[in-house]
This record gives sequence, structure tokens and C-alpha cells, in this order.
Amino acid sequence: MKRTRFESKPGVTFTDNATNFCIYCPHASAISCILFDAYDAENGVPHSMQMDADGYWQVEIQGDQSGRWYAYDVEFADEESKPDSPYINEHFADPYSKHVTVRNTYRQDARSYIYKDDFDWEGDTHCFPDDPRDLIIYETHLKDLTAHPSSKAKGKGFYQKFTDPNQKGGINYLKRLGINCVEFLPLHKFPPIEPPFEETTPEGFQNSWNPYSTNYWGYMTSFFFAPESSFASDYSNRFSGKTTAAVTELKEVVKQLHKENMTVIMDVVFNHTSLFDVNPLTHLCPDEYLRSDENGELLNRSGTGNEFRSENPVARQLIVDSLLYWIEEYHIDGFRFDLAALLDRKSWDVIRNKVHEKYPKTVLIAEPWGGYYSPQDFSNHDWASWNDRIRNSIKGSNPMQDKGFIFSEWQHETRRERLENIFKGTLNHGEGGLYNTSAHSVNYLESHDGYTLGDFIRIGLKPELQDEKITDREKHVKLNPSELKIAKLAALTLFTAQGITMIHTGQEFARSKIIAKTPYPDDDVGKMDHNSYQKNNETNWINFDDIRLNSSLFDYYRGLIQIRKHCPALSRCEPHEISFEHYGNPLVITFYISGNESGDLNDYYVLLNASANEKANCRLPEGTWEVIANKDIVSIQSVDIASGTVKIEPQSGMLLRKLRH
Repeated sequence: MKRTRFESKPGVTFTDNATNFCIYCPHASAISCILFDAYDAENGVPHSMQMDADGYWQVEIQGDQSGRWYAYDVEFADEESKPDSPYINEHFADPYSKHVTVRNTYRQDARSYIYKDDFDWEGDTHCFPDDPRDLIIYETHLKDLTAHPSSKAKGKGFYQKFTDPNQKGGINYLKRLGINCVEFLPLHKFPPIEPPFEETTPEGFQNSWNPYSTNYWGYMTSFFFAPESSFASDYSNRFSGKTTAAVTELKEVVKQLHKENMTVIMDVVFNHTSLFDVNPLTHLCPDEYLRSDENGELLNRSGTGNEFRSENPVARQLIVDSLLYWIEEYHIDGFRFDLAALLDRKSWDVIRNKVHEKYPKTVLIAEPWGGYYSPQDFSNHDWASWNDRIRNSIKGSNPMQDKGFIFSEWQHETRRERLENIFKGTLNHGEGGLYNTSAHSVNYLESHDGYTLGDFIRIGLKPELQDEKITDREKHVKLNPSELKIAKLAALTLFTAQGITMIHTGQEFARSKIIAKTPYPDDDVGKMDHNSYQKNNETNWINFDDIRLNSSLFDYYRGLIQIRKHCPALSRCEPHEISFEHYGNPLVITFYISGNESGDLNDYYVLLNASANEKANCRLPEGTWEVIANKDIVSIQSVDIASGTVKIEPQSGMLLRKLRH
């Protein structure tokens, strides 16, 4: 008998009189959908499902089943079709779960929760940018901005704390800083807990690397449609997500950010699945959703998890479905794709086309490596991506052996012509080019990976600090004059490059990640951390009292952010509108920016002297110029005037403005 094709979408859908359940699992011989009246109920009511010609299983259950939990019991006819999983006889949550309840263990033991959304958006839709180059992105972990006592945030969970109107941290801090875009580290449901240290899981993983047994950053997605529930008000020691608090509270975060005209970008991890938990993609359908090598072993070329088989149309469709769901249901304005080069190129086009067909201004940003280095390829497919070339050219790739421009050195890949092209947007027609347009260049000097920019500068000037334990924290955090000078030069350099600007949490006051003392064994306590993914403690949490230690730098960033928001020529002028002057010293860079085609009323002149000891006497173009940034202060209002020749101190810069006639 020929099987028909079901019309139901994967996951749960409702009709007037029934609730429909649908899951893709083509190699199964039988599947039952089991309904439970409580998350931890031992026994549920099974409902047999039918499979269609395409491998989708469905059952229609009479009545509105909202408020109940469900899971799938899956059978396989023989060993050949049966996945190699120690959990194959477990109940599995739905890969299209809109919300899951889990135990707070690495296994999670998730069950899917059925609910109907009644969130009041109060008329909110989206905060898409007209031009992505108008964005000043603030990359952050949601909890980092609220967890430290200095934030004074009130609330039962970290979503609530983030929107508390009477705090130093969270949304209040972002308003104070002035940014117009937030990029959250992953908020898809992930297991915050990894297997116990030095124990072996049933799959054969031994946690030999993580004494904290924590995945704080969240780059281990389990469910691509469900929000992370450990930040919600219903979190307890044993369970996470027993109500839909995570759903409503995350939506409230987005709504409040939109009220402040902030674009919301979410970091998404479609390149691999979680390694350790009982998640359905890994354990029910690995052949469909995960890549294998010639020996049938799951691929893990990134070292972060099982590679997602995006080239399979069913897997690719899950990505598209997830993105559209988050745009429509959570009003997310854009996405940053972790290790996006691990996705196949056809998926790049399908994702962009499907998303932009419905929401043409959605921000799509790739981390353009993983399988290979591919910023230029992403640009050819009309994607923006992280620009590591500006990062490395300006600060360097390593604070010990490969420092860059701000240290009065040349990073090993950088030449003068490449650095000039970086200020134009790192364009393909120039030296070291990567992008077809500056709208594809996400310019940054610091991200969640690696040392903070502040620590990079500290180590760059004093290499022995890399292995030292910090004994006087306040003295260490407070930048000395040499460090402060370089930090301000770095900021001015970043904010005068064409393209999209991104800073990471705490960059604006030279945050230092000092490994905090905890009950967990860590020989590096007291040292600066360059990879804090597993530390749910004060190593990562922002201490807002530190801002006073480097308040001059904080104010410098605030000023640059205001200028960037109000001066379109600094982010999206045409390449021919930038012209460079040349001096005998290759570390002196000055350039003229015309504001004509960007609609800016002003023209600008940028002067950067990265020389460690030499002052630079620089000729200004004709006329009288307003100084809006110098080595000490930045202001959207004029702080001085200049004409003729100006003197630029070592490792410092200036930004000038003149009304165009």
C-alpha cells in the first residue's frame, strides 16, 4: 500500500479539535508519541504513529493537549537500521520542541512541553537595520551582564535580571554605553553541564579537559527551537524549564531591547550538535543529520562536536525552519553563525534566500572558518562575516610573538597597503582584500574567544604577565599610561574603519579575565584566561565597579559610539571617497573621508600615529577642522579646532570633522 504524504509540519501543530505530532525518522519501524501529565511522570499514554512516503511519522490526537509533556518511543526492525547509541531505548524529546523540560545533568533527559503562546508584544515587530554598517554590535553573554553582585540586578532568573530597570548592569548598562545592537552568545537550549570530570560517559567520552564540568558559553546546541531555560525564573537545582518562563522572559528581553531601538542578534550553532546529552538528532537519526567519515564514524573536524549534515535537504530545512521561527516568534533581528564554513555552500544560499525572501533586512553574519578559511567566499554569497584581518593587523594575532599596528609593529601578514585597504572595508580589489562591499566586513578587535583586548595589551607590553598570577587585582585592572594610550589608539582605529563595528563585553573599560578561585581544581587560578567557555563564575561575570578604574577609556568608547551612530561617512562611504597621505614613517596613517555619497553633511580626516617614540607632524587639508577625538577625549561636540599642521603624539590619533560646502 502506497503511503501518502502528510501535510503537518514537524513538531506540534494545532487544529480546531486536535493536536498533531510529527517527527522525521525514516529508518524507524514503529514510533509512539507518549503523552505525560507531568514532566517526571513514570508512565504516559502511548499513541501509535504512521509514517508517510518521505519518512515523516504523524499522529493526530483529539483535543487541545496544551499543558502536557510528550516524548517519542522509537523502534527499529534490525541492527542495520538501528543507530549505534547507548540510549536507543530511552524516550526522546522532539527535535522540533518549542520548549523542553530537563534534568540539570549532562544527559538532560529532556521531554517536550506543549503550549500555546499568548505573549503580549505590545505592537513590537523588529528592529532591523536599514544598512548593517549602521550597527555598533555589542557581543555578550546574557548572564555576564547581570550575575556579578555589582550589577545590583533584581529578579528570580537572569532573563528577569537583564530587564530590571533599577540596576547597573543588563539593559541599563547598554543604554548608558549607547550601542544600538546586542549579539547574544547562544540562547538555543544547550546542556550547561558537561560530564563529571575524569568520568567516562556511556558513549565513551571521558571528560579529561574540563574540571568545572560546565559549558557556560553554550556552544553545544541540543534543541534548535527551544530557549535556554537555565536563565529563567523557574530554574531549580534539579530541573530547568518546568514552566514556560524561559519563553516569556526571553521575549520580554527582546521586547525591552527593541523599545530602546536596539537590534537583537543571536549566536546560532548549526555546525554541530551537543556531544553528551540524550538529544534526538544524534541518537535517532545520525545518518540524516550528522556527517560520517568513510568508516562510519561521526565527523568532528572542528573539535567541538558532531558535524551537522547541512547538505541533506531535511537537515538544511531544519536550519531554515529554526531561523524563521526565531524571527517570527521571538522577533530576533539577525544571526551570527558559529563556524559557518562547516555548513555546505548550497546551504549558505538557501538560508540567505529563504530568510531574506520574507525578512530582507535580517542580519546574517558568518564566522567564516571551521572547515576552511572563507570570508571572500561568504562575501560572494552575499553574507557578512567576522573580519579577522583587521583584528590581526591592528592588534596582532599573538601578544607574545605576533603583535600588530598599535604596538608599533607589523603583524607578519600585514603590509602598509593591506592596512590602508582595511580602513576602506578590506575590499577585494585591494591588498589583502576579503569583501565585495564594506557591508560584509564585521570589524572587531575582541570577541568571546581569546584574550580580551585589555589583556592582550597588558601581555603585549609585559610578556611575563602571561604566566603570572595576579595578586593585586585593582592595580592590575587599572591601565597604566602606556596601556591606556594603546587602548585608546586601538579604539579609534577600529571605529574609523569602514564596515560594521563590533566590540565585546568589557572591551570599553579594558576588562581583564582573571581566573577566579572556586571549589574546582585549576592550577591557573589567578592568571589571565584566554578561553573561559567553562567558567560560570567571576572570571566571566562583569564587575561594574571596574569601570571607575578605567573611566577615561570607558568615556572614550562612549564618545566613539555616539560619533559612529551620527556620522555615516565613517561606516559606509564609497571606496573612492577615501584618500591617504603618505609620510616617511610607515606607521603614520592619515586619510581623508568624503561624506558626500553617504549623505553625511561633513567630511572627516583621520590621523593615526602608531610609532612608539616618534611624534608625527601632519599636514591637514585646506580649511579649519573641528577636533572630535584626540589622544585623551572623544565628543560628538567639538573639543578643539585645528588647521595647517598638527602634531600627533606617539601611539595616539585624532579624528577631525569639517562641514562640507
